[in-house]
Amino acid sequence: MKSGVYMIHCYQFDGLNIVLDCYSGSIHMVDKVAYDMIRWYENMPAEEVISKAVEKHGISREDAEECIADIDDLKTAGKLYAPDKYEHLAKDFRKKNIKIKALCLHVAHTCNLNCSYCFASQGKYHGERAIMSYEVGKRAIDFLIENSGFHKNLDIDFFGGEPLMNWDVCKQLVAYGREQEKLHNKNIRFTLTTNGILLDDEVTEFCNKEMHNVVLSLDGRKEVNDRFRVDYAGHGSYDRIVPNFQKFVAKRGDKSYYMRGTFTHYNTDFLNDIKQMLDLGFNELSMEPVVTDPSSPSAITKEDLPVIFGQYEDLARLMVERYNEGRPFTFYHYMLDLTCGPCIYKRIAGCGSGTEYLAVTPWGDLYPCHQFVGDEAYRMGSIYEGVQNTELRDKFASCNAYSRPECKDCWAKLYCSGGCAANSYHASGDINGVYEMGCDIFRKRIECAIAVKLLTSGLEQPGNG
Repeated sequence: MKSGVYMIHCYQFDGLNIVLDCYSGSIHMVDKVAYDMIRWYENMPAEEVISKAVEKHGISREDAEECIADIDDLKTAGKLYAPDKYEHLAKDFRKKNIKIKALCLHVAHTCNLNCSYCFASQGKYHGERAIMSYEVGKRAIDFLIENSGFHKNLDIDFFGGEPLMNWDVCKQLVAYGREQEKLHNKNIRFTLTTNGILLDDEVTEFCNKEMHNVVLSLDGRKEVNDRFRVDYAGHGSYDRIVPNFQKFVAKRGDKSYYMRGTFTHYNTDFLNDIKQMLDLGFNELSMEPVVTDPSSPSAITKEDLPVIFGQYEDLARLMVERYNEGRPFTFYHYMLDLTCGPCIYKRIAGCGSGTEYLAVTPWGDLYPCHQFVGDEAYRMGSIYEGVQNTELRDKFASCNAYSRPECKDCWAKLYCSGGCAANSYHASGDINGVYEMGCDIFRKRIECAIAVKLLTSGLEQPGNG
């Protein structure tokens, strides 16, 4: 709902009447009277709003006038119908002083699984199989530090393919990174993403000592996981990886990890996969919509959306239920901090792909992120010559919540920052395009995430405002 420069979003979830003020970030739980009056407030005279509320809800005129006064006060305080103060920040701020703070190191362009839905072409990224040498990885770390500027906290992701197929180099690079961070007053946080086939006690011990986060790939139920996540002989991976993951998580303690699943057209009932992960003892979870060619049989379709939306709503209810039982779990896409969230620059510009965040191939080429690797049009340079395609870098720097006309009237734009550039590119052929189905899914997730936060915050539902 908009009028000029303000925007609010009103929706209901399981008895909650929720009003989100987009530009202030304020969220209000209100009663039915206030919910309607807020929706009418900017589109009709106050007298008409009062009369309509009295007629619809059977309240006294005095109560309606009091509600209008509360809405006026919230508007004056900048918590309702707040103006957009941020559009002018979006245009060029990332172009002014681009420093790199994260690298995705493709240490292995090869994999011991043969997942048919893999966006990375079974780890080869539409090219040849390759592994990164220690020398290339060492230079990548030097490149990151040299170009990090004022950033103290730096991130390096070991990615593939399957990075454990080049595990010795990963360990050597961690050791080198630990030496260099001391010399340059930096703090490097390492992350590993693995399919679990080679996850053993030695890897577990090292990860628990050195890895800031570990991402474990499991799609959920055995029949779902083994539909796509198979080896080159066609055998499913579930029975091999689940015991490895369970041992790993048991030893992980309070350090970060999460199970990363993928849902496709074949398992739009993905809540059952989440429940399976919970039954296996995992409680840091993520389920991502598949990224694939729209013509693929596994691709999500528009017809799938009502089922998917229902799954997200039921997931929210399950999270609230388990929270109340003292058995909470984390779902990656419902992780919202409603009081001290990301700064406005982050909310405008998002992940920083192509600017602050780059992917490095086994031979040292630079790409905006892992989803562009192998597309020669998106090669940005190398760790030896630096970023040379500055025109492409500037295009990514200009990609934000305000760069797409389709985002102009979207209430969720400061939550998605304009969406994933790679998803936009694969859906529309342009990083400044829009992946409409992804937008639909994202908006539903944010609605559910906010509801979960409100229902597990311990707050009493107020009346007006």
